[in-house]
Order: sequence, then structure tokens, then C-alpha cells
Amino acid sequence: HWLSKRKARAMTRPFFVLLTVLVLVPVLAAGQQAVTTHHYDNHRTGWNSHETSLTPAAVAGSTFGLLTTVALDDQVDAQPLVVPGVNITAGNFQGTHDVVYVATESNSVYAIDAQSGTILLKANFGTAVHYPLGCANNGPNVGITSTPVIDLSGGALYVMAYTQDSSGPAYRLHALDLGSLVDKVAPRLVAATHKLSDGASYSFNATYQRQRPALLLANGNVYAGFGSFCDSGQNIARGWLIAWNAATLVALPAKQLMDTQASDTDTYFLSSIWMSGFGPAADNSGNIFFVTGNSDNDGTTYDGMTNLQESVVKVSSPLSKILSLFTPSNQASLDQTDADFGSGGITLLPDQPGSVPHMAVAAGKRGVLFLMNTDKLGGYSATKNNVLGNYGIGPCWCGQSYFQDPSDGLGRVVTSGGRTVGIWKLATSPKPALAKTMSSASVGGGQDPGFFTTVSSNGTGSPVIWAISRPLSHASPAIHLFAFDPETSGTTMQQLFAAPAGSWPHVSGDANLVPVVANGEVFVASYQQLQIFGLKTQILKRPERK
Repeated sequence: HWLSKRKARAMTRPFFVLLTVLVLVPVLAAGQQAVTTHHYDNHRTGWNSHETSLTPAAVAGSTFGLLTTVALDDQVDAQPLVVPGVNITAGNFQGTHDVVYVATESNSVYAIDAQSGTILLKANFGTAVHYPLGCANNGPNVGITSTPVIDLSGGALYVMAYTQDSSGPAYRLHALDLGSLVDKVAPRLVAATHKLSDGASYSFNATYQRQRPALLLANGNVYAGFGSFCDSGQNIARGWLIAWNAATLVALPAKQLMDTQASDTDTYFLSSIWMSGFGPAADNSGNIFFVTGNSDNDGTTYDGMTNLQESVVKVSSPLSKILSLFTPSNQASLDQTDADFGSGGITLLPDQPGSVPHMAVAAGKRGVLFLMNTDKLGGYSATKNNVLGNYGIGPCWCGQSYFQDPSDGLGRVVTSGGRTVGIWKLATSPKPALAKTMSSASVGGGQDPGFFTTVSSNGTGSPVIWAISRPLSHASPAIHLFAFDPETSGTTMQQLFAAPAGSWPHVSGDANLVPVVANGEVFVASYQQLQIFGLKTQILKRPERK
């Protein structure tokens, strides 16, 4: 599709320009997979169904383990991204490489050879903000927190940098060339305005807004969600979803603000989008989905129109219209107790057979997983939840994964509330429902409950569930990589692998870390390091200087 568009545009250009463009676009070899966005795809399923090497037997064997550790300049909150066959055009290692991209809280972006761990390129985009508003979540530096997103056809890596400018903190959206880490167009300073319910104009304030959710690339746009720093400045901070044209970085004229109330008794607004770093999702029609957190703790400001706290929200692609929403019946209690529904992300399930083809799941701090019909999310009722089902999974600062089980061909939802992985079978007839089939042993950890998983498989065969635990304490800051076999007989999954995979000394902020599995390797980024796991029988390829 992108080739046809480029050919059409090239009819009016010199022929050599087209050749230059084609050289810079990564070419994936047969069987190689790129990981270009948070949790693998815009549905946020966390499922790589093209992994042929890391079968359960291989992961449980003696040859699987740590291959190399790469030193970085700061903590990493963003998920690594992977692109095979990148033409590196700058620095000392020019040529074709399989590259893992990692962004740190010091506003640095690394391009690292995925086989050897050699740092091919490093670029920095300004001084990070030190403990913004005194908030110790994700610190001491806050720079690039959200997971970037990659456009393979355009050869662009989009990152959101938070910098301490002379005039105060500022956000800038960058579109970086994959081969050089140089800006393809001028970076865009984040600025926005929106009308409140009384017609007054409200302006985005970078000092009080926190950009934690992963970026989303959909509809030719880059989307970013914003919340607050530790609920500081709750009279100013509000939940934003903003979009920019991916080619020009010009902001869309319609900007979605989650709280348009002009006044409140406590001047307490918020309705933040944060989701523990999970990204907004997009369905096949380009509609955008996300979950919001709490607002005023008196529990009286919800109206489903000017304040969209504690809700799953579906908006149109230009962010001009709210299409549907679901708000739990206990939204007032959630507000009053700071029990954000929006501590977890939303996962859109692939199209299903039966009467409800489009479904999604989301859970929050209270640990209730809601199964929803995305064509009609359910709205709000003070007496009941108008959803397909609700299930206890444990408190969730987390996000779900999905895969199709080889034993029966049915979908499975993977939950990670509390300290355990749960596997839930998805039935689509006579009516949609989830049934828990098995769980893991505890992965441990001492931070907020919940963690993140991904799934790898070869088609639907040989699935492996991957997870990263949070640290136990400042005295025990290690994080661990786990692998489980969901095809285990019985109700407890076999643990295939567990090993330290880095550290997280700043335990006041949750380690919202996502394991990335691609092309026979597992990538885990944490505090000042990237660790690469794989089969130790493979020979590491060292880049050559050119």
C-alpha cells in the first residue's frame, strides 16, 4: 500500500528521489518480526504469533538465558521497540542491522544492534525535568516516559521528550529517522486549547501534565494521552488526548479534553489518562479507546458529558466526538478512594465469531476485569454494570494480553492483577463470557499490585507467557523475567524460566516494564540497562565499522 502511494507521488519527482526513499525503509527478511508499538499492535494484545525459536521446550532448556547487557544512561520506563534490517546511515557502524530502540528518562534514544548489543547510535533531546512538582513517580528524572511508536513505511520513530527549558517544562514530539536518529521534521512543541462548559478557553500546561501512556500511530496521526504528576495541581491538571499529523507534526484542530467542567466546589479536575503506561488502543475502523482515572474525591462531579472520569472512552479518529463510554456503577466510590479505573489499560480483542464480534477488556485498582462490547460499551447506571461480564483478577496497575489457544482454537485473555498470571477462556456462544482455566505461581514484588505480560507463539502453536515482576524493595531492587507454559495440564501453569533481568532502585515509582519477544530474543529494559535473552547456542554477530 505504501509503495503504491510513493510510486504515485514519484511520477512528478526525479527518479533518484524514489530510489533514496526505498533504500532507507527497513526490509524484513522472511520470518523476521518488527515490534513497532506498545504491546505489539494497536489492539494492545501483547501477542507475537510469529516466534519460531522460543518454544516452551527451548525456553525451559539449559541453553536459554542472558546473552548480553547494554549499559544506558538512565532509567527506562518505555518499552523497547525492534526493527530488523535497518540501514544505519550515521555513526561508526553504518550498514544494515537488526535494531532495538530504547528511550530513557534522560531524554536519550539508543539504536542498539539486537544481536550483539553494540550501541549503534545515541541521540539526546534535552535536559530532563527533575522530580516534577516533587512527584516521586518515575524519577528522579522525567524525560521520555512513554513508549515511542514507529512508522516502518515512513522510516520514522516518534518520541515525546519532556525537557526543562529556561521558561519551564515543555513537551516536544519528535519524528526521528530510523537510520540516523535525526529529526525528519522540526519537533513540535505541545500546545493545545479547549472550550470548557461555560465557553471559557482552557490551555494545556506542561508543568502539570504528565505524558505516561504509550504513543499510538493510527489514521495517519500520532496520539498521546496526558494525566498528572501525583495528582498535584489538581485545580489545573486535566486529562488530555491530543493528536498530530504523522507527516507534518501539525496538531489536529479538534482536541479531546476529558474534563470540560468550568468550575467545581473543590477545583479538583483530573480525569487523567495514564493507564500505568499502557497505550490508547485503536480498532479496525480507527476509533480510539482509553481509560480514565479519578476526579474530585467528593465523588459528585461525574455526569458522563463534561467529566469523563473512571471510564472506558471511545472517541472518533479526529477526536471530535465521544462515540461511547462505560463507567462502573461504583464510580463515586472509586473517586472518593482514589481507586482509579484508569490504573490499567484497555485491550481490544481480535474479531470474534458470534453475536458480539467486537469486544474489549479493562481492569483497574479495584481488580475487576470488565468484558465489554465495543460497539456499545454500556454507558453508566448507578445500579448495575451494563457489560458482558465482570471478573475478579486482583488489583491491576497492569494491562491484559490475548492469544488463541491451540487446543480448541478459542481466544484466551491473559490477566496480571495482584501477583499472578491468569488465563481466561473466551466463550462466544451462546453468549460472550470468560472462564478462568489456570494461573501461575506468584511472581513476587513489593510495589503496587499488577505487572505486564506478553505472549509468543508459532502461529497458535507453542505459546509462552512472558512476565516481568516489580522489585521487592529498595534493598531488593531486582526485577525478574518469567516464562510460563499455558498448555500445562491442571490449573497451575508450569514455570519454564525465571531469572534476574535488571534492577529498579527507585521503588517509589512502579516498574511498568513490558518484555519484548522478537526473532528468538527477549528484550528487557530497566534501570540504566537493556538485557537481551536468547538461546546461548546462537552466535552473536558483531557490527563492523565502515
